[in-house]
Amino acid sequence: MGVLAPKCNFNSFLTDPDKNPIIIPTDSYRPLIFITSSSSNRHSSLLIKSTKSPNPTHFLSLQTKKKQKMAEAEDEAKPTRLVICVGDIHGYITKLRNLWVNLENAVGPSHFRSALVVFLGDYCDRGPRTDEVIDFLISLPSKYPGQSHVFLCGNHDLAFAAFLGVLPTPSDGSDFSDTWREYAMNEEREGWYKGLGYEGMHLQGRRWAGRMSGFNHAKNTEYKGSIYDAGPTFEAYGVPHGSPDLMKAVPEEHKKFLRDLVWVHEEDDVSIETKEGLQKCKLIAVHAGLEKDKGVEEQLNYLKNKDTRISKVEPLSGRKNVWNIPEELAKTPTIVVSGHHGKVHVGELRLIIDRGGGLESNPVAAIVLPSKKLVLDTDEFAT
Repeated sequence: MGVLAPKCNFNSFLTDPDKNPIIIPTDSYRPLIFITSSSSNRHSSLLIKSTKSPNPTHFLSLQTKKKQKMAEAEDEAKPTRLVICVGDIHGYITKLRNLWVNLENAVGPSHFRSALVVFLGDYCDRGPRTDEVIDFLISLPSKYPGQSHVFLCGNHDLAFAAFLGVLPTPSDGSDFSDTWREYAMNEEREGWYKGLGYEGMHLQGRRWAGRMSGFNHAKNTEYKGSIYDAGPTFEAYGVPHGSPDLMKAVPEEHKKFLRDLVWVHEEDDVSIETKEGLQKCKLIAVHAGLEKDKGVEEQLNYLKNKDTRISKVEPLSGRKNVWNIPEELAKTPTIVVSGHHGKVHVGELRLIIDRGGGLESNPVAAIVLPSKKLVLDTDEFAT
């Protein structure tokens, strides 16, 4: 290749900021360096052929990086999707309806109708209308098609499902009666169910439909039928507490709802306000929490697989042992959100949302991410 406009001094290009190189690829992937210089009274250029061949994918990689940057810029420009986590409902349909209205008022119709809504479990017992609560939840996907819905299994829901016979059978072929052994010493005190079908029932189903009377000091109230306070659930379906007729009274769509409940849910790239500002984290939603003294992967695996060989599933029913985030998760910032504990705790990344605790006098709560805004069924919004 010859030199064009020989008046241009190549050495001056190294120091003259007015001269700008343009690399032009050729068919042989040997780029040409085209140098221009301009001023008010002259224009010169130099065309030089490179003697070194670059990697043939060089220009493709530049295009790929450009596209990646454009995609990242588009992601940053997108509005942050809201994640709403709803605490324990326990059969209080009026509270649930009021909370739903308040959530839409709190975040606005547009954000509300595109939100991810995670229900943290315990839909039954204690309150009067478990049946209507489940009807309400079943209707949400068709009424709010722009939302995504996750329905976690709580310890009360697992026990309800166990009594109805809709839990998955143990993967190793063992019998549900094997789950009784570890807690057999409590059978008489807790009045385990001994009616029709008990022989093939999971431990928690027997405890749920059993008979327990007296004062519950933990809740500061009387027991409602059983240690799970399942009496109101039987009544909601029109049968007396402890009756096997409940197995027929519960509609098939309610049984399917209970059968399909997930024991844990994981979500990537959930935004949350922290001390360092807005941060994107992984979210793990589980009814009670993760045990601090057991491996996280081990727990996630048996929760995802719904391992019904376990007599008492601690991430669904534990207390102090599942309160904190396992240290193992500190390596990758992870939000752990739960209900279950009868109180609200809003930490940096550990969220516990159960203001109601199943008590009639307490509100039902939800939290909105990324803001960590707490919304109650008792909130009043100006109209």
